[in-house]
Amino acid sequence: MNDDSTSSQQLLRAISTSSGNSKRNRVLMITLIAVAITLLGWWLWPKSNGAGNGGYLTEEAALGDLSVTVSATGNLYPTNQVDVGSELSGIVESVLVDENDLVKRGQILVRLDLSKLNDQVVKSQAAVLAAQAQVAQMQATVKESRASLARLRQVAILTGGKVPSRSELEAAEAAASRAEANEANARAAAAQASATLRSDQTNLSKATIRSPIDGIVLTRKIEPGQTVAASLQAPVLFTIAEDLARMQLQVDVDEADVSQVKNGQTAYFMVDAWPGRKYPAEIARVGFGAQTTDGVVTYKTLLNVSNADLSLRPGMTATAEISTANLHDVLLVPNAALRFTPTTKSAPSGGFVASMLPRRPPQAKQVKETSSAGSTTRTLWVLQDKKSAPVEVTVGLTDGRHTQIVSGELQASARVIIGMQKSAK
Repeated sequence: MNDDSTSSQQLLRAISTSSGNSKRNRVLMITLIAVAITLLGWWLWPKSNGAGNGGYLTEEAALGDLSVTVSATGNLYPTNQVDVGSELSGIVESVLVDENDLVKRGQILVRLDLSKLNDQVVKSQAAVLAAQAQVAQMQATVKESRASLARLRQVAILTGGKVPSRSELEAAEAAASRAEANEANARAAAAQASATLRSDQTNLSKATIRSPIDGIVLTRKIEPGQTVAASLQAPVLFTIAEDLARMQLQVDVDEADVSQVKNGQTAYFMVDAWPGRKYPAEIARVGFGAQTTDGVVTYKTLLNVSNADLSLRPGMTATAEISTANLHDVLLVPNAALRFTPTTKSAPSGGFVASMLPRRPPQAKQVKETSSAGSTTRTLWVLQDKKSAPVEVTVGLTDGRHTQIVSGELQASARVIIGMQKSAK
């Protein structure tokens, strides 16, 4: 009885163990089959994905418009800006204008204290009167000496040269010449006094500082009661802009782009104060003098700007886009096509296992590139019958995304290769 029971238990354990092994074998077999299918699909996927175009990414060469622009940054300035100073030293008596005031040419801006200047003018006027009186006195002396000389000469004629003596006659002639010289000296002194008076009157007029132009006051740097010291350098009291309705934008054009920028080209610019608004402008002058900042060479370029609504202000920072070329209905290709170079691949041998082993990287074909007289010859690759074929072309301008094809065998609607399709291998 006990032997039968033991035998039954051993049989059940054997059956259970056999059943567990069978299940594990089936799971292992299913896992291996799934892995094999996955590897096969991974190996075949790139070939099936590139079956339509040979594994290349292409884009169509097409006719279109090309706009080439040059970017530059700078600041806005008035067309004419004047710093108003003082030639005289003195105390400011009154200031008649403030910032943002519109002024006319000749309008009084500042008056200095006139006390000393008025006294100097009065003193100079007195000196002129004294000089004029001295001239009159010298004129009377000349008249007297000439009359005395004339009487002596007449007496000499009447007496036959006996009276007066020769020495008396020469003394009278010398006195007359001396009187004439004194008159000339007095006249010179009178002229000097008159010049001094005019200078003092000019200084008096300059103590009243006037606007040299029609415009608007940008800055004011003086207050009543301040002392103006103009002995070494004329101090700047005001800065006046002539006409803010017309302004200039000064930008720095990079040396790589300056050959494309010319007088008369159109442009637009934007400022941070008015986001999204584009202001038109026109190139007025491209400078020949170079400026170097942090090793970067630029050339100052001036653009004329209309500011009729006075929305722009001096000193604003602007970013300009200068239109250097606008082409219509020209053959264009993407720039990626000019960078593409096909690779030469050797067919793998040894089956699936060999294909999994590392191989030497494919070598790129050498592409010839030549340039002459401002044009560049390049090689494009086009898709023909699912294969790449080279085409020699001459390229022109580019906007950074597309390039103009000037000449060559490339036709519109041709499929130019821009890259290879990504593969999972």
